Amino acid sequence: MEKTIVAKTGNEAMAEAMRQINPDVCAAYPISPATEILQIFAGFVHDGKVKTNLIAVESEHSAMSASMGSAAAGARTMTATSSQGLMLMHEVLFIAAGMRLPIVMADVNRAVSAPINIHCDHSDTMAQVNSGWIQIFSENSQEAYDTMIQAVRIAEHKDVMLPTMVTTDGFIISHGMERLEMYPDAEVTKFIGDYKGPYNVLDIKNPITAGSIVLTDYYLEFRKANRVAMANAKQVILDVGREFGKVFGREYGLIDTYKCEDADFIVVCMGSTAGTTKSVVDELRAEGVKAGLLKIRVYRPFPAQEIAAALGKAKAVAVLDRAESLSNQAGPVATEIKSGLFDAGVRVPFASYIYGLGGREIFKEDIRKVYTDLKNLAEGKAVIETAKYIGLKE
Repeated sequence: MEKTIVAKTGNEAMAEAMRQINPDVCAAYPISPATEILQIFAGFVHDGKVKTNLIAVESEHSAMSASMGSAAAGARTMTATSSQGLMLMHEVLFIAAGMRLPIVMADVNRAVSAPINIHCDHSDTMAQVNSGWIQIFSENSQEAYDTMIQAVRIAEHKDVMLPTMVTTDGFIISHGMERLEMYPDAEVTKFIGDYKGPYNVLDIKNPITAGSIVLTDYYLEFRKANRVAMANAKQVILDVGREFGKVFGREYGLIDTYKCEDADFIVVCMGSTAGTTKSVVDELRAEGVKAGLLKIRVYRPFPAQEIAAALGKAKAVAVLDRAESLSNQAGPVATEIKSGLFDAGVRVPFASYIYGLGGREIFKEDIRKVYTDLKNLAEGKAVIETAKYIGLKE
């Protein structure tokens, strides 16, 4: 397959993926740093490069409501948002998942107010983890582009039928220029296939009730059905990732491990920080330190068993959270990993770190310090804290 090598930002990469997907409907409302995705896509609509019905709405709540309506009418539907926009969608996110509508959304991770901040952390996505949406994090523009294409197949699979969000780190990936390999339009069209929605509320010959009131009689059963769909998504994500690899040359899974096979000290993170950590791992390996990285790509459904299997032989583990749960416990990702390790019977010295909130930079020397902490932790020279902040001003 002949690929096209271009220089694109993360926002451009996601917009190009949307162009190749050519959804039936896209509902748009601007918010930084995701505005550019739909701005670029609107240009594709204007130039006739897609047949999408682009709906300009008055808020993010309306954007998700319009997306839900179009998906319920049998249309392949996409949108994009960030931060406070995702917060405003909160109510409708639950409805979209409960109605099993395979909407695909690009979310550019950004801090949540207050105070007002437009830079990256994962607070917006973490606030939605229990909404019933599949969540997939991207390390770079290439992964964002590839994942947007895969997300359509994942969301629309008959055993899943759940809305899916693909995330990038605000400004770090969304506005950072990178090398991108783009695939031929025809190959992407072939890969995603034709769309047949789960139902069509506008089909008057086959009337159905959708989104009706369900009280004590069957509400519990509806929630269990969503749980089963989320569980099914794990295998579907793996299957789609393998097929994507066969067609386009890059295979994707639930997690990515980097030099973890014999690692004594493993750092776990999500998003763009994984790239920086790989560089640190290489440096430490050259110095004789058995360092490794585990990158969580799919956060919902949570790959607890896979993470436990990858971390089980380590002497010490650290989890870097780019969000604060304010629970007075470990960070949100660290807390879930600790639960998964407990269930798997894995006992390993464990450290939780909070970093990068509001776009605060994390440097290679910060990550090297984490690996030093892990060595001290494994040797009993350090005390396990609930959560440590990286780069905190004194």
